[in-house]
Amino acid sequence: MFQMGGIGPMMGQANVFYRLFLEKIPAAIARYQNESRRLFEVLDARLAEGGWLADDYSIADIANWSWVRTHKWSGVSVDGLRHLQGWMERMAARPACQRGVEVPFKIPDLADDAKGAEEFAKGAQSILQR
Repeated sequence: MFQMGGIGPMMGQANVFYRLFLEKIPAAIARYQNESRRLFEVLDARLAEGGWLADDYSIADIANWSWVRTHKWSGVSVDGLRHLQGWMERMAARPACQRGVEVPFKIPDLADDAKGAEEFAKGAQSILQR
């Protein structure tokens, strides 16, 4: 539920206003980036209690990681969130997660550089504009 009611909607809006909306509205960008960061802090606190969001690796990890892993694309920092960062590394190391992020196309590093963003946009357009 945390992913459906929190991380997903907030990261989605952060993406729209930070990357996709033609008119840049600083207040909207800050609102969704700040709320996403707050939710990351909630995850970090939970992960401080154990290595996974539930008692063991589960769908909760997969659902949330799918959004959290795109934090650079959304302009949301994970600095200082060591439990969240460790969890992201554990998730990225899982073979199933590695295969999953290549469907429907291999997603490039979503760093703030223009090349990664351009590659991602081209890949996304290729599946939307068939």
